[in-house]
Amino acid sequence: MKIENQIALVTGSNRGIGRAIVDALVERGVSKIYAAARNISSLDPLVQEHGSKIVPLELDVTSESQIAKAAEKASDATVVVNNAGYLDPQDLITGDLTAARREFEINYWGPLGITRAFTPVFKTNGGGTFINLSSIAGLSNYPSLPTYSDSKAAVHSLTSGARLLLSGEGINVIGVYPGPVDTDLSKDFEMEKATPASVANAILDGFESGASEVFPDPMSEGYRGPYEAGQKTIENNIAQMLQPA
Repeated sequence: MKIENQIALVTGSNRGIGRAIVDALVERGVSKIYAAARNISSLDPLVQEHGSKIVPLELDVTSESQIAKAAEKASDATVVVNNAGYLDPQDLITGDLTAARREFEINYWGPLGITRAFTPVFKTNGGGTFINLSSIAGLSNYPSLPTYSDSKAAVHSLTSGARLLLSGEGINVIGVYPGPVDTDLSKDFEMEKATPASVANAILDGFESGASEVFPDPMSEGYRGPYEAGQKTIENNIAQMLQPA
């Protein structure tokens, strides 16, 4: 598949990986990008930089009504990138459960709601692709980010399940599993980090190569082998079970 001439929607487009994905999509020749964010004015720099290719879209992924409006407005979309994310590190035993619930609302319930809303859109348009941002923390829990890891594990499970369910409908579902990336979410962590631009381009390379999973940075690449030998094997076995006799 080629990203050129696709019509994309990207959640959390105003900064970090989302902003980098929008930039990379423009560079690769997409026709239109619905750039989504909770605060629509935060998308002004994207419009100023990329002009008419950007369609600003007010979207809080925790709002069912805003998701429904987004699916109606972006009814020509062929690619949806579930990028919006939230991180509030808390102690697993004594931490604030309000923060954990917020992580799940944005990181899991948001992509689920968008998947439900845009699946009919893709079917009407003859197919499409969901790109879901999980994390290496979604493959094995990081105790310093326990509930964030839980929410990203839920995204991973959603991605696997949607792929199995929708593959026969001409709908692709790609899981992305970054390690540390130099964004606002990780600003308090002192470690080597990938740039948002390098991650964005790795994601689009994965899209164009037909990958089901993308490990977009050196740290995450170390997870590919164990994942493909373990969890991916289980998913493939389930896929075989679902095949008609």
